[in-house]
Amino acid sequence: MLQKQILAWVSHYLPDPRQAEDDRPSATCALEEGLSPCYLLTVRVIRMRNVRQADMVSQTDCYVSLWLPTASHKKLRTRTISNCPNPEWNESFNFQIQSQVKNVLELSVCDEDAVTPDDHLLTVLYDLTKLCFRKKTHVKFPLNPEGMEELEVEFLLEESPSPPETLITNGVLVARQVSRLEVHAESRRQRKSRRRKDLLVTVTESFEHTQRIPQYIEPCCPNPACFHYPKYFQSQMQADVARRQWSCGVCCCGAHRKNSPVSQPLDCLADGQAVTLPVGENCELHMKSTPCPQTLDVRLGYSLCPEELEFLQKRNVVVAETLKQVLQLEEDLQMDEVPLIAIMATGGGTRSMTAMYGHLLGLQKLNLLNCASYITGLSGATWTMATLYRDPDWSSKNLETAILEARRHVVKDKMPALFPDQLRKFREELRQRSQEGYKVNFTDFWGLLIEACLGDERNDCKLSEQRAALSHGQNPLPIYLTINVKDDVSNQDFREWCEFSPYEVGMQKYGAFVPTELFGSEFFMGRLMRRIPESRMCYLLGLWSSIFSVNLLDAWNFVKSSEEFFHRWTRERVQDIEDDPLLPEIPKCDANALDTSVVIPGSWLSNTFRNILTYRSFVSEFHNFLLGLQLHTGYLQNGQFSKWKDTVLDSFPNQLTETVNHLCLLDTAFFVNSSYPPLLRPERKADLIIHLNYCAGSQTKPMKQTCEYCAVQNIPFPKYDIKEEGNSNLKECYLMENPQEPDAPIVLFFPLISDTFQKYKAPAARCLHFDIFSSSATSRLSLNYRSEPSGKTCLL
Repeated sequence: MLQKQILAWVSHYLPDPRQAEDDRPSATCALEEGLSPCYLLTVRVIRMRNVRQADMVSQTDCYVSLWLPTASHKKLRTRTISNCPNPEWNESFNFQIQSQVKNVLELSVCDEDAVTPDDHLLTVLYDLTKLCFRKKTHVKFPLNPEGMEELEVEFLLEESPSPPETLITNGVLVARQVSRLEVHAESRRQRKSRRRKDLLVTVTESFEHTQRIPQYIEPCCPNPACFHYPKYFQSQMQADVARRQWSCGVCCCGAHRKNSPVSQPLDCLADGQAVTLPVGENCELHMKSTPCPQTLDVRLGYSLCPEELEFLQKRNVVVAETLKQVLQLEEDLQMDEVPLIAIMATGGGTRSMTAMYGHLLGLQKLNLLNCASYITGLSGATWTMATLYRDPDWSSKNLETAILEARRHVVKDKMPALFPDQLRKFREELRQRSQEGYKVNFTDFWGLLIEACLGDERNDCKLSEQRAALSHGQNPLPIYLTINVKDDVSNQDFREWCEFSPYEVGMQKYGAFVPTELFGSEFFMGRLMRRIPESRMCYLLGLWSSIFSVNLLDAWNFVKSSEEFFHRWTRERVQDIEDDPLLPEIPKCDANALDTSVVIPGSWLSNTFRNILTYRSFVSEFHNFLLGLQLHTGYLQNGQFSKWKDTVLDSFPNQLTETVNHLCLLDTAFFVNSSYPPLLRPERKADLIIHLNYCAGSQTKPMKQTCEYCAVQNIPFPKYDIKEEGNSNLKECYLMENPQEPDAPIVLFFPLISDTFQKYKAPAARCLHFDIFSSSATSRLSLNYRSEPSGKTCLL
């Protein structure tokens, strides 16, 4: 237990980073709201030279596909020119783009096949911030300099007749204007029809996309169907009479069906304007577009939420009073002299759950638990945290009772949880969860199994209800950590930290957070579209410890920490052609422009290998609260984004998280078995971190991985200087600091296994002396701990 180990901490009394914003330098990006013009982009695909052959049988039947997801989700394409090595199209395509958004156009060269799916030969990624206003830019992209293969395209950027758009941005993500279209159908027949067919209404680019709308005889419908669409996306409304599956548009005699679909562009609708359109012979469609409120339900910003700032003010009072007792101070500490101390726990299943109980009990007996402001954890450590925070006053009660209860559940028979009657209850609950709107998989069943094995009854507690344990600052603030990944990409190539607290769930990389009770609900462009009931705690426990989400590549990394095979044989090839001598000089009007790249997809064999290696049978999928948001044109240069910019996809904005429908969340231990990232945010700026290690195998690996990660990311953190690489020579405690970096926290690293734990009831007799300085006071405080073989720990 921790009370039998050497305990000491060092903390520089610096001005508290949790003061009011006007009292300290701001390291965050302020939320901005303002008008920004839109532009009209014309792309003319001229020709290609020396097109490569897609197969050995015939020449390529070539066409070019254009995709600009920041302007439209629809892919446009040229006509197909068959059996021609030098096709020429001279086709123009128009887009309306937002000037403050990172617009990257994808030009894909494809080979059309009549029987098999079209072959995707290559894709050119071109950042439109390179274009100059009102000036044609003629570009010949060198696709294969050896074969003199090139694609010739012309760009023109002009003014848009649309008024400037109101944007909300934190410097990384941009929320654009959204309009709400209300639609209802009215039947022209006053008498009831035996069969009044519904209408299928589609609004392109909208969140809802397609809805079935019944016809009403009354002139107004009390509950019209609603569509939410970006106002400047040039959306269209399409309506048609719903037909049975086996009906077709052409009758047996070859005549076309009587009623044709109706289409209406929405960019010409003024706010509040009502429009009526005839659909078929006996129906009218009434629609009205209104602007959505500019207030977002997703919080864009890197500062701490107001609830957490209020908690820290209350917690500082508790910490200051406790430190006065522990340090035997004669005077009270000022609020700017109170250090921020955090407890960081690693994962390890039941091992980490049980060990964490013992460590927290040790801290409680030494009266040090009330000195901590945060507790972070992952995997099995979250089982302990979630259980304790069911009691709003857990840290002020004797934890031995909680330990006895946890011990009873750990050693009890687990087989009843798998009895048929219990499995039927699980199935019914998972069915209900699916009806609520969640994507249910085996991870949810794993969460129910954890609940059954670690408790006696159903636990209806939710994460947001843990706010009661923080209302008076009586306990440290718990933060649970997970990572967001992609299906077909390695964890080493792409992962994003996602933190859960009783107040918010969010991604620090993007500066986007939602209230905890709204996590799992459906969002679009920062607005709440559909509220789904908050998940019970057991489902989050299954997510945070999702051991069944492992794939073959994870298993490979556990054995060998190298992905050379994956990178060499399964990755797409990306060629940077920005500085190619054959590429004409392209005017760069923006320093934030990305380099022009050519992406060559892998072969069928390599794609098969990648799918096999990266496929996850059981991964937690939640509705993406970033859906629809777009990246700011200068997102890569943003200091906050750059701090966590650590994946190969960060320079490919069309593939980042804001474009996907669901988040794929995993146990953080699949990347690194530590929960440091929430504590390394500059807004929190932990002064001292107590690292409690519970992992199996190498005790120093998580610490080393964290040090290496922070060094690469330029995050202030101590350097790794532990000499003992094996577990046989480890000490009970390591003090790690970086005097050259004042913003780096001090870390007390406690391995789970040490060399001397069997020789002493308490750590070996020695005295550690640390100084605590205050920038606002001339006094020096020192804290000494002496541990004696007798087992008595003395505070001097």
